Amino acid sequence: MTWQFLSTVAQGGPPDTTNGATPVWEPFLLLHQDNLVCYYSDQRDPDFGQKLAHQTSRDLRTWGPVVNDATGTTYANRPGMTTIAQIRGDLWIMTYEYGVPDDPENPQRDDYSYPIHYRLARDPESFRFSQDMALVPSTGAVPNGAPVVSWSPSGGKNGTIIVTDNDDQDFMINRALGDPGAWTRFSSPMPAGYSRYTIPLVGPGRPPEPGLVFVITGAQYGKSGPVEAGIISLGA
Repeated sequence: MTWQFLSTVAQGGPPDTTNGATPVWEPFLLLHQDNLVCYYSDQRDPDFGQKLAHQTSRDLRTWGPVVNDATGTTYANRPGMTTIAQIRGDLWIMTYEYGVPDDPENPQRDDYSYPIHYRLARDPESFRFSQDMALVPSTGAVPNGAPVVSWSPSGGKNGTIIVTDNDDQDFMINRALGDPGAWTRFSSPMPAGYSRYTIPLVGPGRPPEPGLVFVITGAQYGKSGPVEAGIISLGA
């Protein structure tokens, strides 16, 4: 197998999380109706410290215009780290961290909290029209930083939305199609990690045990540690 360069989606400056710098971060790719959608965090817009945007391509050579998916209510807010999952044939979820300065009067790069937010949409290219919602579980602290979302068909008629974050060993789950009042914590032996990834185990052939999810993670942000992998069970 060989690889060939075809195109550049978006180009920014060097890595720098300071508001006013111009990098492009954290791409997430989704194939939808013959469009390849590339979502990313974008610091190039002078109106926002960081925003979430996407561009699409049908041929991998040319890309459409920048479409904003989520922006902050003030310049200093930093929504970031888009991930997407389909939770029903006509319903999609987008999760992201919503960076807010701990001291709004004096926002500094290292003095931010990153609570997890999400949006629901009928079309994964139309999240800009959807309501911004905070992910608040019924018990425990609000999840923070580096969310990743996936969906399992197990757990009832609506399946189970699974969200990870940097600070929690628990997973956040929702079995009511993203109802903001239906988030709960799900205990897991897998350690917390930065952008911990979850892959529900469903596919062709002999069906596996219902509710199995493959998890792979590294260390939490700013820490060192091994790459670990394991399987958790959500139940039937």
